[in-house]
Amino acid sequence: MDSNRLYAVSSKLSDYVRSPSLRHIRDPHNIQKLAREIVESLDRASSIWQKWDGSREQLAKLAAPCWIPVEDLTAFLNRLPGPMLTATDVDQRLGAFWEEPWEKYPDENLKAGCLALYEAEKAQGTELPAIVGAIQEYIEAEEERLRREREVAYRQFKEEERVRREQRYLSGADSSWTQLQGSEDFFCRRNGRAYRIARSKDHKWNLHRTEIPDNSDVLVGTYLGRREATKALEKIAYEPEPRW
Repeated sequence: MDSNRLYAVSSKLSDYVRSPSLRHIRDPHNIQKLAREIVESLDRASSIWQKWDGSREQLAKLAAPCWIPVEDLTAFLNRLPGPMLTATDVDQRLGAFWEEPWEKYPDENLKAGCLALYEAEKAQGTELPAIVGAIQEYIEAEEERLRREREVAYRQFKEEERVRREQRYLSGADSSWTQLQGSEDFFCRRNGRAYRIARSKDHKWNLHRTEIPDNSDVLVGTYLGRREATKALEKIAYEPEPRW
């Protein structure tokens, strides 16, 4: 049996039963508190990171994505209870946090802003845990701003692509499916022939031959999806057409 784990549990139980009050010992709240402390002790006893107790671990994990200078973080952590930490201890522990599931590396795009905020708060005398909280809020706001900017850029890119395909279609060149301005239908050109596809009320897709001189659009076929229609079109577009 692991002696460190055994000692961690026995020491907690020994401290707990020292209470002369049976009411205190039997109190459900106190029992839950003891159980939580035992679990935390076992986690620390079985961890390969022996210098890290709950408070150090918690602060370092919060600071991991915040670009806090390692030297300053080390100095603050060494003021908390526990063995002396080196900069290497802290740097490697942060790296281990980044490798954990659902965690992520600090965003290089936010480094300058995080460091600027850190230095500004440090100059005002703000303590490190509060600075970490402020930087976390800054990161959340910046990530949301960047997300919105990417969405705008993506929509702009998609619209530019649509306009490019539309212009290609209208010029008479072969083109892939695209929605023309003001239309819900999709249009394409294959082998110099124009086609239109529209979704029906039963959620199927009707493929039409369009731009027929002196004639209205002609239904070519009905398909479950655009993919099936596109696949069929690769053959239809090169077959002889009737005299419209």
